Amino acid sequence: MQLGLNGQVALVTGGGQGVGRQICIELAAEGARVVVNDLFAERAQAVADEINASGGQAYAAPADITQLEAVDAMVADAARHFGAPITVLVNNAGIIPERREKGGRTPPFVDTPVADWAKIVNLNVYGTLHCCRAVLPGMVGRKTGRIINIISEAGRIGEANMAVYSGAKAAIAGFAKALAREHGRHAVTVNSVALGAVSHEGIKDGPLNIHATVENNELLGKMLNAYPISKGVGRLSRPADVSGIVAFLASDRALFITGQTIGASGGFAMV
Repeated sequence: MQLGLNGQVALVTGGGQGVGRQICIELAAEGARVVVNDLFAERAQAVADEINASGGQAYAAPADITQLEAVDAMVADAARHFGAPITVLVNNAGIIPERREKGGRTPPFVDTPVADWAKIVNLNVYGTLHCCRAVLPGMVGRKTGRIINIISEAGRIGEANMAVYSGAKAAIAGFAKALAREHGRHAVTVNSVALGAVSHEGIKDGPLNIHATVENNELLGKMLNAYPISKGVGRLSRPADVSGIVAFLASDRALFITGQTIGASGGFAMV
């Protein structure tokens, strides 16, 4: 699909691997100049190099988005590099609760360390707020812009043993709707894409490993029962199942879609 993203400058947080990496690649393939953010400089640079080598335009922008000053500096540096401001923001970076042990379950809320609350809220909530605050004034001034938040179905339906994470993602869904109401008059759209379990190259083992199958991983077979489409195709979602939706929302073809949460979880949640 030709989405006409030529001339756009897209900032993707957490773009160094997984869903974020594929979003960067797809936006670049559609003609956008991509600012690849990641906490780890080597990840951001690897994805930028991959895009540039394939004929696209990308700039590695490592930064800790939990720090407002770092975000402001990143946005300014990216604008100088491309000679143009950020027109598309994809808030993809996030963190889930830490498991008690490798392969174990995340703990219930009452057993979750308070320090973990801060990690989850700082990245999932404040990271998104910081990035929106950094790019919105320019979008408002130019009367155009796209903001797309990658959230989780946990934020829409709640998920046991992920209470703080569910709350953080629900907060972003509500935040997006409020921004959409505030800035519709500036032709800025704000939407969210809610994911379920996604398998990608950054996961080395377990049912979310990209090479896991129902034949070699018993837990994957059980997980598929929660995802109607996954049961039909025999796999969990992958980054490419998400990136096309994001590219569409970044385009003018989605101009009249704002304040929405689009589920991309294979039917895990139907709300």
